[in-house]
Amino acid sequence: MLVGLVVGWQAPVNDSAVHAVTAHSIRWYQATAVAAGVGALMLIDEPVQRLMQRNRSPTTNDAAAVFRRAGQPEVFGTVSLGLVAVGLVSHRPAITATGARLVATLGLAGAATVTLKALIGRARPDAGVGAFDFDPFTHSDAMPSGHTSMAFALAAGLSEAVHSRWAHVGFYGFATGTALSRINDNRHWLSDVGMGALIGITSARLVSGRWRVFGLTPPGVAVGPRRTVIVAWHHSF
Repeated sequence: MLVGLVVGWQAPVNDSAVHAVTAHSIRWYQATAVAAGVGALMLIDEPVQRLMQRNRSPTTNDAAAVFRRAGQPEVFGTVSLGLVAVGLVSHRPAITATGARLVATLGLAGAATVTLKALIGRARPDAGVGAFDFDPFTHSDAMPSGHTSMAFALAAGLSEAVHSRWAHVGFYGFATGTALSRINDNRHWLSDVGMGALIGITSARLVSGRWRVFGLTPPGVAVGPRRTVIVAWHHSF
């Protein structure tokens, strides 16, 4: 089985498993408002960190150990690649396409997270230097939270495929638990996990086609010979 990622710039790739959605183009003022919201969270990062650490206990640590797994490869990798494999083996293109789009969502969220971590260079809470210590392109990589980005990318991606309100509550509830686990473990500030959640949700909405930015259209998914899967993006100028 091969999962390929191809970036194209002209002809779209047909995908019968993609249902029609109404696309919303993200405007500059919306992005500005989101950035302002993250900035506002930074103002309460230290009080929230002190509150969480003051109330930290073996029980919260045990809960955090469970919830943080949603942001780790053994969960998001298994779920996404597992869907691709199940779809290929059972000859169910819709399942294959769902898994491939989930892989694309996680890849997009991961790339954005790694890039921003390097550019922002924020110190983690357990470094003991406060919430406003920034040193780009170093080992300081608190913002955004990678676990939270991936957990929300997984939750949002699955929610695009599973049309059940209760399932959505479960997906997002677990992702929220992942975000809180990172604050409990003193590895991230509140604004770190807030930005991570935004990255995860935005990645899923871009891949599903519900949101668009810079003319980037949602990827198409094609199942080729020898059980290969191709995910292709195209850009309209």
